Parts: sequence; C-alpha cells; structure tokens
Amino acid sequence: MADDYIVEMRHITKRFPGVLANDDISIGIKKGEIFAFLGENGAGKSTLMSILFGMYECDEGEIFVRGQNAALSSSRDAAALNIGMVHQHFKLAPGYTIAENIILGLEPVKKLLGIFPWVDVKSASRRIRELSHSYGLDVDPDLRIDQVNVSVRQRVEILKMLYRDAEILIFDEPTAVLTPQEIEFLLNIMRELRDKGKTIILITHKLEEIKKIADRCAILRRGRLIAVLDVADTSAREMANLMVGREVSFIREKKAPRFRDVVLEVEGLTVRNEWRFEVVKDVSFSIRGGEIFAIAGVSGNGQVEIADAVAGLLKPSRGSIRLNGKDITAARIRERIEAGLSYIPEDRQKYGLVLDFTLQDNLAIKRYYLPPFSVNGVLNEGGFRDFAGRLILRYDIRSGQGGKTLTRSMSGGNQQKAIVAREISLDSDFLIFVQPTRGLDIGAIENIQQQILEERDRGKAILLISLELDEVMSLADTIGVIYNGKLQNIAPADTVSTNEVGEYMMGVRG
Repeated sequence: MADDYIVEMRHITKRFPGVLANDDISIGIKKGEIFAFLGENGAGKSTLMSILFGMYECDEGEIFVRGQNAALSSSRDAAALNIGMVHQHFKLAPGYTIAENIILGLEPVKKLLGIFPWVDVKSASRRIRELSHSYGLDVDPDLRIDQVNVSVRQRVEILKMLYRDAEILIFDEPTAVLTPQEIEFLLNIMRELRDKGKTIILITHKLEEIKKIADRCAILRRGRLIAVLDVADTSAREMANLMVGREVSFIREKKAPRFRDVVLEVEGLTVRNEWRFEVVKDVSFSIRGGEIFAIAGVSGNGQVEIADAVAGLLKPSRGSIRLNGKDITAARIRERIEAGLSYIPEDRQKYGLVLDFTLQDNLAIKRYYLPPFSVNGVLNEGGFRDFAGRLILRYDIRSGQGGKTLTRSMSGGNQQKAIVAREISLDSDFLIFVQPTRGLDIGAIENIQQQILEERDRGKAILLISLELDEVMSLADTIGVIYNGKLQNIAPADTVSTNEVGEYMMGVRG
C-alpha cells in the first residue's frame, strides 16, 4: 500500500447470520481526497464503514490509520483517531438542544465556587457558532432538535464531528432524505471540508453525486470489491453496470395510456397542520384507472399532506375524498385499505414498517387477519413464510435470514423494497407512491419504476409524489404542480416541458 494512505483496510471480512457482508476487502484512502463507496442496497458499504468507525469488529483483517495498526472496538476508539461518521439515520436526542447534542459525551465541566460541577453550555454554544460560521453550517445552538428540519439535523451531525476535531469524515447515504437544493448545499460543504484538509468518505448509490464530487470510487457488489476507479475517467453508465453486474437502462419504456373510469376524486381538500396553519388549500383533482397522476413540487409545499389525507393519516378540515364512488373522507385506515387503497409513505421507518417485527410479519401486516395468514382466527406461520418467500424473490429483497430477518437489521433500501412489495401485492385499485425510489440504488430504481408502470398498464390508478423531477417527467401521464399548498396547474405530461414544470414549482408561473 502507498505511504500517503491515511486509511488502509486489509483483507476485511465480516459475517452476519446468513450473510457474508464483506468478503476479503482491501482498500486504501488518501489523505485529503473525497473517496466514494458505490454499491447496491445491501452491498456491504455501510458495514465496511461501520467497521472503520468501531461499531462492528471485523471477523478477519486489519485496519491501519496514518500507518499505525488500529484496534477499533468502539466509536470512542474511532473518535480518538479523529474519525467521525454521519449515519444514514441520525443519532440525535430530540428533546435536547443542538448544543447539548453536539457536546454530549464531551461536556465542558467547570466548578462553581471551586466545588460544585456544572456544564458550561454557554461557552460550548459560542464555539459551535464559530465552527458553524467557519464551515457555512449556520445553526442556532439553542434550538431543540425536534424544532428543526432534516437538513439542519444533518448539519448538526457534521458539527458533532468537527467539534470532536475529526479529520476523517464518513458520510453514510447523506442525501437520502434531502431535497435537490439541500443536496447541492451539502456537496458544497463537502468540497469546503476537503479544501480545508479533511478526508471525506462518502457512502452512496447516487451516480450523479459521485460524478460531481468524488476523486476516486470503490464499487462493491454483494460484499465483494469489484473495482477502484478514478471518477473523472469513468462514465456513469460504466459505474452503474459494474455496480449491478448487468447493463442498466436509464430510459423507461412507457406504453401509450389506456384510461378507464375515474377511481379517485378529491374535491376542495384543505388540510391544517398541528399549528392550525393551512398547508393544503382547496385542492381538487381526479385520477382514472390506467393513469399516473404525479404531483411535482419543492419539498414542504403540501404534497405529502395531500397523500396523508387521502390515506387517512391526516384529517381534512374541509373537502371530500371519494374512492370508486364511495366517500372515504372520514373512513378509518383499515376501511380505506379494504376499499382498495395502497400507500407507500415518505417515511418508511415511521409509517411504513414495524422495525422490531420480522420481514415476513411486515409483509403481511395489512392482512394478517385474512387467509392464508389466519385460519379460524389462528395465525398460520406457513402462510406468512410462503408469502414472504414469494415477495423476497420477486422484488429482490436482500435479507440474511429470509422472512425471519428482523426488519431493523436490513438496509434502508431493502426496507423500501419490502414496503413497495407489500403494497403492490394488495392488488388495490388505487396506489399512492410518495418518494418511492428515495434511498434506492440505480438497479432498484429501475425495478420499482418498472413495477409502477406495470401497475398502471394493469389499469390501476396511481398518485405519484416525487421530488425527483426526472422521475415525474418519465413516469407521469398527468402532472399537477403544487406551490404553497395550491395546485398551480394540471396538464397532460406530454404538453408541458421540464422548464415549465420547474417555473410552476418555484411560483414563477400560475
């Protein structure tokens, strides 16, 4: 290995029950570079970096940091070597302030009157403000975590690393829950960190981000190292093909629509948030069988609240919702499901899954009381197992112990595949997809988008809500653009350009 490597991982192997997560991986990362790990969901990227951060111990292999053999048995060991990590699912205490979260475990203690210990949060807050201004991560240290949005929480995670003087910064799927504008902001922060001498390790499956920011890229597939590439000399298509092990199509083949009767009718829908502020304002639209109706908009303009109101998670303050001619405005969630509604939510962990249930329990959770899962009121284990086996195979859900896998232990992308598999398997007349491909690799995105098109071709009515404008333009038959809680424009997808949709999204038109 070269002398200028700040991190070397030699012959790293890690096994979990039923899974060889990392298979004899050797890799070196240079000081002051942005090094990306690219791979499918469940390819072993996060596991490998969790070993570097001390969260797991490898079964075989060695790690060298700055040329010295490093025994990493905890994140405290990693922090002592100036290694920090921003996890895909943030590790923050909601009821604490930003400053309290950042100093947790490193509290600056002073003694009042030389006797009584107390934590000097005020001086810590001053240092946090200085750090945040220095790196363009402006935050208010006195705000509580539950008072700030996702992008601010991510800045807090970065500041936690900087406060601990981290030189090697690991980012695990950092853009999975960010809007396009927030993603660009984060990439600029990474460039600035690199320019100030930090070494950045980026775990991702997003090719466009790697092309924008990374110097070198390692590709993992099913736990094995496939290649290490100079990003500038490698095309996105080549990286995609290496990542999934086959030729990947970047273009979706879409048949001409064959519209049927109206399935969903929304009339005058108004929704208030917890502070009684109207976030959806007098919205009306309808969706026919065989139609994908997409709502495009910048995050936070009311599109998710529309989906939640239709699905029954939010109660409208005004308006009506009809499914196949039946008024479901006040119906319970189970009644909506039985009436023919499927829902893939934006927050897969909060609303989509019970993380401490097994995969097979989650896949059957919306109809566990029906045959073959229940016979004469008694749960049938074989029904759960057989059903899960079919969906795992069809949707390529990576799970070490099959249907018995604890859902919490699965990668975020495979959790998303499980939700999509369950909701499509309900065979509902109407399906809501909110950010269906968020957090997925390019191979899984291709598969999910193809599934959406197949459901549409089977005559299903589909409401698609996505922040990815390319996804909206390639899948939708009809596009409604939302701004400040109001639908600005509804038009056939083939009559509007990407620029026009973008202008409506920003409130320039309409």
